[in-house]
Amino acid sequence: MQIMRSRPEAHSRKRGRKFSTYRRNLHMATWEGVPATIFQVLLQGPFLTGFLLYLGASSGQIGFVIALTTLVNIAQVGVAFLIQRLPSRKWALVTFVGLHRLLWSSTGLVPFLFPRPYWVTAFIVLYALAFIANTAGAVLWSSVISDLVPPRVRGRYFGIRNTLLNALGSLCLYGGGVVLDRYPGGHGFLILYIVVWIFSTANVVVFFFYPDVPFEKSDERKFVPMFKKPIHDGLFMKSTMFLSLWLLLQNVTVPLYSYVMLQLMHINYQTLSLLNVFQTVFMMASFYIWGNLNARYSNKLLLFWTLPIIAASSLLWGLLSVLPMLPVLAAVHVVFGVGVGGFNQLAFNFIIGDTPKKERPMYMAMYAALTGLASFFGPLVGGKVYEWIGEWPRAFQVYGMQLIVGGLMIGLILLLGRRILKEV
Repeated sequence: MQIMRSRPEAHSRKRGRKFSTYRRNLHMATWEGVPATIFQVLLQGPFLTGFLLYLGASSGQIGFVIALTTLVNIAQVGVAFLIQRLPSRKWALVTFVGLHRLLWSSTGLVPFLFPRPYWVTAFIVLYALAFIANTAGAVLWSSVISDLVPPRVRGRYFGIRNTLLNALGSLCLYGGGVVLDRYPGGHGFLILYIVVWIFSTANVVVFFFYPDVPFEKSDERKFVPMFKKPIHDGLFMKSTMFLSLWLLLQNVTVPLYSYVMLQLMHINYQTLSLLNVFQTVFMMASFYIWGNLNARYSNKLLLFWTLPIIAASSLLWGLLSVLPMLPVLAAVHVVFGVGVGGFNQLAFNFIIGDTPKKERPMYMAMYAALTGLASFFGPLVGGKVYEWIGEWPRAFQVYGMQLIVGGLMIGLILLLGRRILKEV
């Protein structure tokens, strides 16, 4: 009898250890996001645009820099094949994450290392190299995190994780805006980069403690058959192509919102940061709501319902013609936060939840490559258009582009979105 009892007890202890390991891994993934959020918030969005303007960049150059981060995603297809040959993902992840953080944070040294005429060029070179390294790191991290988070808790976990990290991001946004208003020019950006250097280093250190989870590899050993797997998946390809077209439209205007507000509307950094805080707060609230809805409805159906919300945020810019500026911009950021929060979360869940586990790295890479290519041309086109319309009426420069893009988004939803994403 004692032997018979010992087996269930041993099994129970084993299950307890397994559950404890899952919890430890989830906590690790959440805490890793803390330093990552702090330094990334201070290097992106309005702070990226502001730093580029300080370096002397034009709207076309700003659009090109923003687009670079997505263009290099094309290389993820090759990375997805090469990681199949790795005995371990952990140290490759640490290596590429470390390179990305080092190169990206080094952009703050540009004014100290190069003559003023070369500031923008030097920034672009360092920025491009950083995101080439990030291409490999992103594939590895997505592959690892999809194995760390059990499918049954994925929607709720990412909802909670994103809420916590975006709350932290809101504080960083506001704090960064206050710093830049109080210390304008190079002094303010130096303070921000000191914070960036501290937390980017801390982020790399945390990755050393990531678990080296087992890697379930593809049955294919050659590149072409592995590459064809997602291509031959009709539902996946139709959804990905549609989302790529959507992101092309969205990125014509959205990444340049900060340019419009800083350069054309002359809004100060503190106000701009507050608007981004509004966006982030409502994005946080939406993470929880979308995560709970995801437990009842499919990724694709919910993804479809985020699209009209994003389109509405673009159309709201037109209210600047009849209403005061700040309430309109606050509404734009709030609505966009709700929509894009759901879009990003559900698109990620769609890739890691609705695709075959063994082939997931190639599926992720194909999605990143196609959406990255589309997202590259969006800001590039948007930046050039803002240069071309530089002599046009100010009203069109401020909100005309957003109205046109919002109308095209509505048309895309009606023509293709309902058939491809919405489940009847």
